[in-house]
Amino acid sequence: TELRNTIREFFMKLKTRLFVAFAAILIIPIMLMTMVMLTVGNRQFKALERYAQKYQIYQEQNGSDMDEDTLADEFTDGSSGIVPEFRNFLYDMAAIIIIILVVTAAILMLWIYAGISVPLNKLRNATHKIAEGNLNFTMEVTGDDEISDLCRDFEEMRKRLLESTEQKLAFDQESKELLSNISHDLKTPLTAIKGYVEGIMDGVADTPEKMDRYIRTIYNKTNDMDRLINELNFYSKIEANRIPYTFNKINVKNYFEDCVEEMGIELESKGFAFSYTNEVTEDVEVIADAEQIKRVINNIISNSVKYMDKSDPRIDIRVKDVGDFVQIEIEDNGRGIGTKELPNIFERFYRADVSRHSAGGSGIGLSIVKKIIEDHGGKIWASSTLGKGTVMYFVLRKYQEVLL
Repeated sequence: TELRNTIREFFMKLKTRLFVAFAAILIIPIMLMTMVMLTVGNRQFKALERYAQKYQIYQEQNGSDMDEDTLADEFTDGSSGIVPEFRNFLYDMAAIIIIILVVTAAILMLWIYAGISVPLNKLRNATHKIAEGNLNFTMEVTGDDEISDLCRDFEEMRKRLLESTEQKLAFDQESKELLSNISHDLKTPLTAIKGYVEGIMDGVADTPEKMDRYIRTIYNKTNDMDRLINELNFYSKIEANRIPYTFNKINVKNYFEDCVEEMGIELESKGFAFSYTNEVTEDVEVIADAEQIKRVINNIISNSVKYMDKSDPRIDIRVKDVGDFVQIEIEDNGRGIGTKELPNIFERFYRADVSRHSAGGSGIGLSIVKKIIEDHGGKIWASSTLGKGTVMYFVLRKYQEVLL
């Protein structure tokens, strides 16, 4: 559509230039003819005056009248009846008019050619490069006319095409990386499930305690696979801007107490020390999607669990009142994130280091978290110290009644 509009604009400007040239070709000869007629009339008048003076002198000298034929033969060239000097003037004027018309036409042709042919050649070379898939060039434009404006529009279109192509290549690369990550992450629990099932089939789990441990491990690995699949499904909804939000008023104190009660049991079963503090008053509310905020908390805590490297793992959750916002802080004592990597952790598929890849994860968990919080009108950030741990912060705006 943009290319079609650009071409249409080009032909409109071309028509304008041709109209100007056509008008000039019409107006200049008319002006020349007017000038010639005025000059000819003036010369003719002066020639007739001289003609009359000569006739009067002839009468005075000869004392008799001369008939018109004799007078014409006397004072003209006799063949055309034109005064010789006037005839020579007409020849000169005709030659001058022809020269002026030729020069005018040549100048107009050069003007049209310079204004159209040179930019058209640039456009043609640019379109050939684009057709060959080459967008890494620059079309230099220096003129100020309409066609130069068209070339500038074409150059702007090339830049947008280049940006679009680069975005598509980046998206394709991200999609390949996502498939690779998901395949790796699904393979790990599948291998574990297969191993434990084979152990049960071979009779390795020969005591109730071993059987219970094997079944519990299979159950946990299945949950991991289910979480990965749900994460991938949610990511596809993010790409299509089809996240199913259901916003409602939520009491902050009650909501987070329910969340951490469920999470605390799971964390303690994994050997984590867990603490929770809530400093907001009973009446504080936010407008949020309860399910999606829970997804945010789960994703952050899952990352903390996944990358924990301490023998005494700990996670602390704090809910604070910060004016017009409620601030939630989730702190762990894990391996931490480097200063250079910290600004990038919310980007899609980003991992702070190679060792994180070995821990699994699709690399989209925190990008999902950021998207959800921003869609709620909030903000998320992090602070971290290598070897000591990481703190994730996010804020949600308080709900306030509007008094009329």
